Amino acid sequence: MELPIYVVDAFATGVFSGNPAAVIPVTEWPEDELMQKIAQENNQAETAFILPINGAYHIRWFTPTIEVNLCGHATMASAHVLKQHLKAPETRFRFWSRSGWLHVDCLEDGYALDLPADELREYDIPPFMFDALGVDVVEFWKGRDDFLALLENSELLRQLTPDFTLIARLKSRGLIVTAPDGEYDFISRCFYPQSGINEDPATGSAHTTLSRFWADRTGRAELSAFQASQRGAAIRCTLDKERVILKGACYTYLQGEITL
Repeated sequence: MELPIYVVDAFATGVFSGNPAAVIPVTEWPEDELMQKIAQENNQAETAFILPINGAYHIRWFTPTIEVNLCGHATMASAHVLKQHLKAPETRFRFWSRSGWLHVDCLEDGYALDLPADELREYDIPPFMFDALGVDVVEFWKGRDDFLALLENSELLRQLTPDFTLIARLKSRGLIVTAPDGEYDFISRCFYPQSGINEDPATGSAHTTLSRFWADRTGRAELSAFQASQRGAAIRCTLDKERVILKGACYTYLQGEITL
């Protein structure tokens, strides 16, 4: 078996920024176990498999350890592969996923990713959270997949040295940590030891939670965001009722072939 593979940096300002995702177009689904092994071998935050269906595409995402319900950056990367490498004629790509229909529009300067907005409810701050982050948490919330911790300011967030063993005790996909910022409307960092990723460089799905959270606080639907990982990622967010539109650019790092 031979499969094409692309590695694309999404929400990036160039190669080696944003979040890399492996994208593998297929003509039929490999066995689930094989897809998981490929994702483990790739050792990227996510590997996306895309299959054409009735004028659209079915998409599935795997971390090195599990299949996940939603991944924004790998969906944007998949649209980039379809447009730039497979020369698909569409200007809007439709993807069927575990989270329903997702859309990616092609823009002059990148892509606009359409995802379902999250809903949050406030939680008591877990007693181990100070030890997990090393700083005080102001508020603690739970979205569809992740917990969200609000810090007082962005300087504290940038200097975090988390205890991933303690974060892994949270019964969720992972933990989003966020704070207000002087340059951006908000910044964040995303920790997913439960999913085999200690810190994700740029997380589209987390911004479905963050956009709702900060839109409710600021009263504004359009927000500028920065994910303050080592690679860094700038994301433009728009909350549109029950959807979130995330805008960013993609750059291809690698293309090749998997031989099994």
